[in-house]
Amino acid sequence: MRPLLHFTPVSGWMNDPHGITFRGGRYEVFFQYVPGQTVWGPNCHWGHASGPDLLSLRELPVAIAPGEGDDGIWTGSLVLDDAGDARVFYTSTTTPDFGIGRIRAATPVADDWITWRKGEFVVDAPAGLDILAYRDPFVRSEGETWRMFVGAALTDGTAMALSYTSKDLESWEYAGITLQRSTNVTEPVWMGALWECPQIFELDGRAVMVSSVWDADVLHYAGYAVGTYADGIFRAESWGRLTFGDSYYAPSLFTDADGRPCLLFWMRGIGDADAGWEGAHSVPHVLSLDGDRLVATPHPDVDAHRGPAATTGKVAGLAADIEWGNGGAGDLVISSGDATVVTLRRDADTITIHLEDSTVALPVEGLVRVIVDGPVLEVSSVAGVAGAAIAPAETDLTVSSTAGEVRVFPLS
Repeated sequence: MRPLLHFTPVSGWMNDPHGITFRGGRYEVFFQYVPGQTVWGPNCHWGHASGPDLLSLRELPVAIAPGEGDDGIWTGSLVLDDAGDARVFYTSTTTPDFGIGRIRAATPVADDWITWRKGEFVVDAPAGLDILAYRDPFVRSEGETWRMFVGAALTDGTAMALSYTSKDLESWEYAGITLQRSTNVTEPVWMGALWECPQIFELDGRAVMVSSVWDADVLHYAGYAVGTYADGIFRAESWGRLTFGDSYYAPSLFTDADGRPCLLFWMRGIGDADAGWEGAHSVPHVLSLDGDRLVATPHPDVDAHRGPAATTGKVAGLAADIEWGNGGAGDLVISSGDATVVTLRRDADTITIHLEDSTVALPVEGLVRVIVDGPVLEVSSVAGVAGAAIAPAETDLTVSSTAGEVRVFPLS
């Protein structure tokens, strides 16, 4: 079963989204992709999709494939230079020692961004640091200077975002450690031994770093820091956890059509091995700050796919957007046919998602947003977000609750 609105590959394995760019009335989305199999492999490609919004994407030919010195094309970012021309920076890996990558550039052959030409290797892991892992460049403009952040892990368990600068996007100079934290620090949130895809941006007058938390080849969740940033140095004033459960990972920062900072997540556990595909991307989320707390809210593009509110709590098909008001402790039950698909139990400041053979707990505050799209479940409030795989029957959805007001909108 495929979701209706969540992007999935036609076939093969898909994970991290990256390089998300709005241009000419359309979004271009790139992603780590392994064709011909439904499990991850180090021989990643850069897949490519495009659409008028991030819930209407269509897959395009592979943009960048292994070869010419690359055994794997791993996560990176895309920027437009001063002339408006695109340039990609990606993690080039070689097997069997793919933990420490190299950063390489690529440029499009034509303005359709379908075919890309590989360029030079522009950045390597700096000498003098006892590095265990090194990958995931994120490039942004800082006035007349370009800044690149790369995730790194030291052998002693220190997670870092390293910094490089360039005047022309070609020659890069190592500028030191932007932010670091030991895996031994657990309060107020544990941030692991490696930050995959560390991305630094400005939001509501503050500096934010968001990354994926990795440790010993285990992918945990997305975490963040809020503080100040200047001249390549991030000073964290608070730390937080953004995602919960085993699905959401690898958030990719992008600017939407209206200039808002947003995230798109890879959703693990969504796939159909018999049909030959694995991996999905979340709905897009708009970011804001509530004090020191990073808040991810489903993007208004989701609202644009809504139909009229269901008057009975029942919608045709298997895609719905649900608003669950705070009515105190109680249950939200989503059924398909005669079977319960999932139950959400709210108790004080926690929601527990009861799945067929597991549970997911996440903090909750205020209005809860629940998105169902075939095999995909997404749950969010200002306190955090979670995703999960579900298995509805091939029929309609019915939503009911024992507390709080519920509004149900079909999605199309």
